[in-house]
Amino acid sequence: MVTLKVNSLAKSYASEQVFRDLSFQFSSGVIGIAGHNGSGKSTLLRCISGLTLPSSGTVLWNVDNSEYSNKTVSQALGYAAPYVQLYEELTAIENLKFIRDLRSSQPCKPVSSVVEIYGISGFADSLFGELSSGQQQRVKLAASVIHRPRILCLDEPGTNLDEAGYEIIQKMIQSCRENGGLVLLASNQMRELDLCDDVLNVAESK
Repeated sequence: MVTLKVNSLAKSYASEQVFRDLSFQFSSGVIGIAGHNGSGKSTLLRCISGLTLPSSGTVLWNVDNSEYSNKTVSQALGYAAPYVQLYEELTAIENLKFIRDLRSSQPCKPVSSVVEIYGISGFADSLFGELSSGQQQRVKLAASVIHRPRILCLDEPGTNLDEAGYEIIQKMIQSCRENGGLVLLASNQMRELDLCDDVLNVAESK
Protein backbone atom coordinates (compact mmCIF):
# COMPACT_ATOMS: atom_id res chain seq x y z
CA MET A 1 0.00 0.00 0.00
CA VAL A 2 1.24 3.44 -0.94
CA THR A 3 -0.25 6.62 0.52
CA LEU A 4 0.54 10.22 -0.43
CA LYS A 5 -0.41 13.13 1.84
CA VAL A 6 0.04 16.70 0.61
CA ASN A 7 -0.64 19.57 3.02
CA SER A 8 -0.90 23.26 2.06
CA LEU A 9 1.57 22.89 -0.80
CA ALA A 10 2.55 26.04 -2.70
CA LYS A 11 5.13 26.93 -5.31
CA SER A 12 6.11 30.31 -6.69
CA TYR A 13 8.97 31.73 -8.73
CA ALA A 14 9.73 35.37 -7.90
CA SER A 15 6.34 37.07 -8.29
CA GLU A 16 4.72 34.22 -10.21
CA GLN A 17 2.41 31.94 -8.20
CA VAL A 18 2.35 28.49 -9.83
CA PHE A 19 -0.10 26.93 -7.36
CA ARG A 20 -1.05 27.51 -3.74
CA ASP A 21 -2.68 25.82 -0.76
CA LEU A 22 -2.93 22.36 -2.31
CA SER A 23 -4.00 19.67 0.16
CA PHE A 24 -5.01 16.14 -0.77
CA GLN A 25 -4.49 12.50 0.08
CA PHE A 26 -4.41 9.50 -2.25
CA SER A 27 -3.72 5.83 -1.77
CA SER A 28 -2.68 3.13 -4.21
CA GLY A 29 -4.11 3.56 -7.70
CA VAL A 30 -3.70 5.92 -10.64
CA ILE A 31 -4.06 9.66 -10.04
CA GLY A 32 -4.20 12.16 -12.87
CA ILE A 33 -2.81 15.70 -12.63
CA ALA A 34 -4.67 17.78 -15.20
CA GLY A 35 -4.54 21.34 -16.43
CA HIS A 36 -3.77 23.36 -19.53
CA ASN A 37 -0.20 23.96 -20.69
CA GLY A 38 1.57 26.20 -18.19
CA SER A 39 -0.89 25.48 -15.38
CA GLY A 40 1.75 23.89 -13.13
CA LYS A 41 1.25 20.15 -13.72
CA SER A 42 4.94 19.40 -14.18
CA THR A 43 5.94 21.67 -11.29
CA LEU A 44 3.52 19.91 -8.96
CA LEU A 45 4.80 16.50 -10.04
CA ARG A 46 8.40 17.59 -9.44
CA CYS A 47 7.51 18.96 -5.98
CA ILE A 48 5.70 15.77 -5.02
CA SER A 49 8.60 13.59 -6.19
CA GLY A 50 11.30 15.67 -4.52
CA LEU A 51 12.94 16.96 -7.70
CA THR A 52 11.88 20.53 -6.84
CA LEU A 53 11.43 22.06 -3.41
CA PRO A 54 8.01 23.63 -2.78
CA SER A 55 7.82 27.17 -1.47
CA SER A 56 5.75 25.96 1.47
CA GLY A 57 3.77 22.94 2.60
CA THR A 58 4.64 19.29 3.15
CA VAL A 59 4.67 16.07 1.15
CA LEU A 60 4.57 12.80 3.11
CA TRP A 61 4.71 9.28 1.74
CA ASN A 62 3.95 5.93 3.35
CA VAL A 63 5.13 2.87 1.43
CA ASP A 64 4.29 -0.44 3.05
CA ASN A 65 4.37 1.19 6.51
CA SER A 66 7.65 2.99 5.86
CA GLU A 67 7.53 6.79 6.05
CA TYR A 68 9.26 8.97 3.46
CA SER A 69 9.41 12.70 2.84
CA ASN A 70 9.64 14.20 -0.64
CA LYS A 71 13.40 14.45 0.01
CA THR A 72 13.88 10.73 0.72
CA VAL A 73 11.30 9.03 -1.48
CA SER A 74 13.57 8.60 -4.52
CA GLN A 75 14.46 5.00 -3.66
CA ALA A 76 10.81 3.98 -4.04
CA LEU A 77 10.03 6.18 -7.02
CA GLY A 78 10.35 6.02 -10.80
CA TYR A 79 10.09 9.16 -12.94
CA ALA A 80 9.68 9.62 -16.68
CA ALA A 81 9.19 12.91 -18.53
CA PRO A 82 10.20 14.47 -21.86
CA TYR A 83 12.56 16.84 -20.01
CA VAL A 84 14.37 14.04 -18.12
CA GLN A 85 17.33 13.15 -20.33
CA LEU A 86 19.57 10.11 -20.48
CA TYR A 87 23.17 10.00 -21.67
CA GLU A 88 23.35 10.71 -25.40
CA GLU A 89 26.82 9.17 -25.73
CA LEU A 90 25.65 5.80 -24.33
CA THR A 91 23.57 3.26 -26.20
CA ALA A 92 20.01 2.53 -25.11
CA ILE A 93 21.05 -0.66 -23.33
CA GLU A 94 24.09 0.98 -21.75
CA ASN A 95 21.82 3.65 -20.27
CA LEU A 96 19.55 0.98 -18.80
CA LYS A 97 22.50 -0.95 -17.36
CA PHE A 98 23.92 2.25 -15.89
CA ILE A 99 20.63 3.03 -14.15
CA ARG A 100 20.34 -0.57 -12.95
CA ASP A 101 23.81 -0.31 -11.42
CA LEU A 102 22.88 2.96 -9.71
CA ARG A 103 19.93 1.11 -8.19
CA SER A 104 22.04 -1.91 -7.16
CA SER A 105 20.65 -1.87 -3.61
CA GLN A 106 17.16 -2.57 -5.00
CA PRO A 107 15.73 -5.70 -6.69
CA CYS A 108 15.98 -4.55 -10.31
CA LYS A 109 14.39 -6.20 -13.31
CA PRO A 110 16.72 -7.98 -15.77
CA VAL A 111 17.72 -5.48 -18.44
CA SER A 112 16.98 -8.07 -21.14
CA SER A 113 13.35 -8.37 -20.06
CA VAL A 114 12.88 -4.58 -19.95
CA VAL A 115 14.36 -4.27 -23.43
CA GLU A 116 11.86 -6.82 -24.74
CA ILE A 117 8.78 -5.53 -22.91
CA TYR A 118 9.36 -1.92 -23.97
CA GLY A 119 10.13 -2.75 -27.60
CA ILE A 120 13.73 -1.55 -27.45
CA SER A 121 15.51 -4.62 -28.86
CA GLY A 122 15.62 -3.23 -32.41
CA PHE A 123 17.71 -0.23 -31.35
CA ALA A 124 19.24 -1.38 -28.05
CA ASP A 125 22.79 -0.94 -29.35
CA SER A 126 22.20 2.48 -30.93
CA LEU A 127 23.40 5.65 -29.25
CA PHE A 128 20.62 7.30 -27.29
CA GLY A 129 21.39 10.65 -28.90
CA GLU A 130 20.81 9.19 -32.37
CA LEU A 131 17.42 7.66 -31.60
CA SER A 132 14.12 9.14 -32.74
CA SER A 133 12.08 10.99 -30.14
CA GLY A 134 9.65 8.06 -29.89
CA GLN A 135 12.48 5.58 -29.35
CA GLN A 136 14.02 7.82 -26.71
CA GLN A 137 10.69 7.98 -24.91
CA ARG A 138 10.49 4.17 -24.78
CA VAL A 139 13.96 4.03 -23.21
CA LYS A 140 13.00 6.70 -20.66
CA LEU A 141 9.87 4.77 -19.69
CA ALA A 142 11.89 1.55 -19.34
CA ALA A 143 14.48 3.34 -17.21
CA SER A 144 11.77 4.58 -14.85
CA VAL A 145 10.66 1.06 -13.88
CA ILE A 146 13.86 -0.99 -13.97
CA HIS A 147 14.13 -0.85 -10.15
CA ARG A 148 10.52 -2.01 -9.63
CA PRO A 149 9.28 1.27 -8.06
CA ARG A 150 6.15 1.34 -5.91
CA ILE A 151 5.57 4.96 -7.00
CA LEU A 152 5.55 5.93 -10.66
CA CYS A 153 5.53 9.57 -11.78
CA LEU A 154 4.73 10.04 -15.46
CA ASP A 155 4.71 13.48 -17.07
CA GLU A 156 3.05 13.46 -20.51
CA PRO A 157 4.08 9.79 -20.98
CA GLY A 158 2.57 9.45 -24.45
CA THR A 159 4.77 12.18 -25.94
CA ASN A 160 6.07 11.08 -29.38
CA LEU A 161 4.73 7.53 -28.99
CA ASP A 162 2.80 5.56 -31.59
CA GLU A 163 -0.15 3.29 -30.79
CA ALA A 164 2.13 0.39 -29.80
CA GLY A 165 3.98 2.73 -27.45
CA TYR A 166 0.71 3.87 -25.90
CA GLU A 167 -0.18 0.24 -25.21
CA ILE A 168 3.10 -0.05 -23.31
CA ILE A 169 2.04 2.85 -21.10
CA GLN A 170 -1.26 1.13 -20.37
CA LYS A 171 0.54 -2.07 -19.38
CA MET A 172 3.09 -0.34 -17.13
CA ILE A 173 0.35 1.57 -15.34
CA GLN A 174 -1.72 -1.58 -14.89
CA SER A 175 1.30 -3.46 -13.53
CA CYS A 176 1.97 -0.77 -10.93
CA ARG A 177 -1.70 -0.72 -9.95
CA GLU A 178 -1.86 -4.51 -9.56
CA ASN A 179 1.23 -4.44 -7.31
CA GLY A 180 -0.40 -1.95 -4.94
CA GLY A 181 1.63 0.99 -6.20
CA LEU A 182 0.66 4.59 -6.85
CA VAL A 183 0.89 6.19 -10.29
CA LEU A 184 0.84 9.99 -10.70
CA LEU A 185 0.16 10.91 -14.31
CA ALA A 186 0.41 14.54 -15.42
CA SER A 187 -1.30 15.19 -18.73
CA ASN A 188 -3.78 17.30 -20.66
CA GLN A 189 -4.64 14.38 -22.97
CA MET A 190 -8.02 12.82 -22.25
CA ARG A 191 -6.96 9.35 -23.40
CA GLU A 192 -4.25 9.40 -20.72
CA LEU A 193 -6.46 10.91 -18.01
CA ASP A 194 -9.06 8.24 -18.78
CA LEU A 195 -6.56 5.70 -17.40
CA CYS A 196 -6.78 7.36 -13.97
CA ASP A 197 -8.95 6.48 -10.97
CA ASP A 198 -9.15 10.13 -9.90
CA VAL A 199 -8.02 13.45 -11.37
CA LEU A 200 -6.69 16.60 -9.69
CA ASN A 201 -6.95 19.80 -11.73
CA VAL A 202 -4.01 22.07 -10.89
CA ALA A 203 -5.54 25.07 -12.68
CA GLU A 204 -8.17 25.27 -9.94
CA SER A 205 -5.50 26.04 -7.33
CA LYS A 206 -4.42 29.36 -8.87
